[in-house]
Amino acid sequence: MRLTGLLSFPLTPFTADDKVDLDVFAEHVARQVEAGPSGLFVACGTGEYTALSLAEYRDVVSTAVRVADGRVPVYAGAGGGPQQARDFAGAAAEAGANGLLLLPPYLVTSTPEGLVRHVSYVAEATPLPMVVYQRANAVLNPAAAVALLDVPTVVGIKDGRGDVDAMLRLVTAVRTSGHARAEEFGFLNGLPTAEMSVQAYQAIGVESYSSAVLCFAPDIATGFYRAVSTGDHDTAQKLLAAFYLPFVALRDQVPGYAVALVKAGAKLSGLKMGAVRPPLVDAYPEHVEQLKAIIAAGRAVLA
Repeated sequence: MRLTGLLSFPLTPFTADDKVDLDVFAEHVARQVEAGPSGLFVACGTGEYTALSLAEYRDVVSTAVRVADGRVPVYAGAGGGPQQARDFAGAAAEAGANGLLLLPPYLVTSTPEGLVRHVSYVAEATPLPMVVYQRANAVLNPAAAVALLDVPTVVGIKDGRGDVDAMLRLVTAVRTSGHARAEEFGFLNGLPTAEMSVQAYQAIGVESYSSAVLCFAPDIATGFYRAVSTGDHDTAQKLLAAFYLPFVALRDQVPGYAVALVKAGAKLSGLKMGAVRPPLVDAYPEHVEQLKAIIAAGRAVLA
């Protein structure tokens, strides 16, 4: 279950009357699979996990599993309080998911040891392989990262903090631990626009990353991944300058745009994504126009 390369985090579309639009979601997932990622992570942060009911979540996960049809593993988000995470993990297993992304516990701040207890508590309730998402109030130290190796179903850590020095300490601690699972354990770069840091993370042994851009401009996302993977530094730098830096600058103008602006981009690609659910706000029209120009600039580089 060790993941490498480019990872997809699909959006969750909603109808005008605020229902999950499973037809649009199926089309969205099909497009993502065609782009060639090494894994799908549905109903996670980009997929508005916290806005979904348990019934909606089941529908989203089962639809992704059906569309993927074994071509790529499907991971599902699970989080909130420990019992809620267990409930959603059980629903993911029943829906046919191949694994879980364990999101940070709801509000509660604890110690790294307490986080390991939380992970173990959820893992006891499901046979699914689990990636632990480190961000916000869920922060590991090297000892805690090594302790996760003793939880048999934990297969990796996704980092959403962006502290390369701290992440290097975790990777080194795990890889040099002497544990039987040390080499198979995976590390994922899960920053909001991971392409900005992918080269730094690859240098410390983090070989896969999530790409929100894949949701709305798969040609740009895969073009950048190909450039980085083949050592085409010229193309990578041109894409960073023309597309990624302006995109991140626009994304940072409004809290929640890590989802809402991506959803606006998916609408520009022809998908009827609908609105984001509260407390997120939809992208402002002037920002959508700016996004359209940024996408065109990225495609000009590829051309």
